[in-house]
Parts: sequence; structure tokens; C-alpha cells
Amino acid sequence: MDLGTANSLIYCPGEGIVLNEPSVVAVDVTCEKIIAVGTEAKRYLGRAPERIRVIRPMRDGVIADFETTTLMISSFIERACRGLRLIRPRLIVCVPLGVTPVEKRAVIEAGQRGGARDVRLIEEPLAVAVGADLPFDRPLGNMVLDIGGGTSEVAVISLSAIAHAESIRVAGDEMTEAIQRYFQNEFQMQIGENMAEQVKMTIGSAVPLPEPLSMEVLGKNLVEGAPRSVLATDAHVREAIREPLNAILQAVRNALENTPPELAADISDQGLLMAGGGALLRGLDQLIHRETGLKAILDSDPLTTVARGTGRVLERGKAYEATLLD
Repeated sequence: MDLGTANSLIYCPGEGIVLNEPSVVAVDVTCEKIIAVGTEAKRYLGRAPERIRVIRPMRDGVIADFETTTLMISSFIERACRGLRLIRPRLIVCVPLGVTPVEKRAVIEAGQRGGARDVRLIEEPLAVAVGADLPFDRPLGNMVLDIGGGTSEVAVISLSAIAHAESIRVAGDEMTEAIQRYFQNEFQMQIGENMAEQVKMTIGSAVPLPEPLSMEVLGKNLVEGAPRSVLATDAHVREAIREPLNAILQAVRNALENTPPELAADISDQGLLMAGGGALLRGLDQLIHRETGLKAILDSDPLTTVARGTGRVLERGKAYEATLLD
């Protein structure tokens, strides 16, 4: 299970990805009852009445609301098991680099209370390496960049272990929030989270594009309170997300600076593999190459790389035991 800040995915051995839903829960506060989980709950963002609270229980890759996360995991496992409540599956969950023992324990307990009989953990960069079929178990330097919803992680991997890593709490969510702030400051216009995310995915780019993109953005005039629309361009989005992108680039530079020479030489030859939803930003590979000199390679399906890698670890058992956390 890729228990992400923005989306959660479940991989079942022999079946592949069986669930891919937003990590969002809608709760009726009058009776403390969950009324929607996943895609349906995300539609409530910015549209729900006061009696309905829309919760994103994961923050920066870790559990921020334990009870809600437990219920969300339970719902996702039940869907993945096709509603067969008697099945208590083994579960491997991805966690960000540098999670504390308390945070690890919270994930394990949430998984067990959510319906799993046994819960193991794997760090996300290792799951990326497995999912992308990198030769991570050889004495060879492999560098991965995983840009999720809450965290961006750069790791150098060799011999089934992380030789060096950098983790920052700047990723897709920070870009979305930066777009909201930009429209507020530049256009005196308030836009919702879903609209900002749509702008990022539709016209967002890290470098100037051969053919400029634009779209109509709908929101509310902060001065008059009336509905308003603005024609936004890819240039507006690049300006909005410049700081989050610079922070990610700096993490890549820091990882390179702290990598031993032999592994750095391997990385120079092999390049940097990008995964996670944030890696889909247009031109990000070009920006990384321009700023670091590294060849940046986008995984074939970056949204599912972590989940695919975690599933393969579960399928192959002892062959990948070294990748799991104690």
C-alpha cells in the first residue's frame, strides 16, 4: 500500500493496482459518521456544508489524524478485497525517509486496526527502485527522486540500501498552495484547492513551452466577493511554483554533494529516475538536467511506481527482505 498524502494506492499480488483513490475522508460532524472516502470525498472539498467536515488525514507523508486514517485504510482494504470482510491480508506500507519510531508505530497500528493481520514497512525510495526495475541490489549507484503530495525525497541506492538521502516537506501540495497564494496576491482572487490542482496539471510547467498553454480559472473576487474568472497561462504557473521547484532542485544538489565519488560516477552515467505525481510536471526533466547536469528519466508510470515496487516486495518475499524496515 502506498499510503500517500494526496493519493493512496493498493497493489494485490497477481492483480496489480486494484485501488487508486485520493487520501480524503468526509465526516458528518453531527453524528461523527463517515459518509464518503476517496474520490467521492474529494468532490466535497470547498463545497460541503458546515455539518460535513472534509479531512485529509495524511500530512507530509505521515499520519496526522490517526482515527480517520484507520477508517480510511479499512475502507480501502475492504474495497481491494472486494468486500470480503473475513480476509485479513498481509500489508506492506510505504513510509517517507526519516520517519520517527512513533510515526512508524502509528502506521503499523493503523494498518492492523484497518484490517491487516501483519504490517511491514518500506522506505519510499527503495520501493521506487524496485518498481522501476533499477539494479538496486548491485554495487552500483542509483539515484531516485520521488515527488509525492507531501514530501520530495532524493536517494542514492546501492546494494539494496540507501547510501545517502535528502527528504524535504515540499512537494505537490506545496505547489498547489503556491498557486493559490499567487492568484490571491496577483489577481486578488481566491481559488479552491481543486481548482489550483487542476491549473497545475493542465497548464503547469517547469520551463517555457514551445507552445504556450492557457486556461480559464474560476474563483472569487477578494474585494467584492463576487465570482470572477481569469485567463491564466503556463508562465503564471511557473512564477507561482518557482520556490517549491527551487527547494526540490536544492535537495538534488545536496544529495549529489554528499554522494561518494564512485557512486556519483555511476549516477552521472545512469542518470536520475523520477517518480511520483509531481514528476509529471512538464519540463521538469529538462530543468533538472539544466541545473544539475544529470540526465533525468521519468518512470513509465510515475503515479504507481511506489505501489508497484511495494507489491513486488510482497510477491517475492525473502528475495527483498533486506529492503524492509525492522
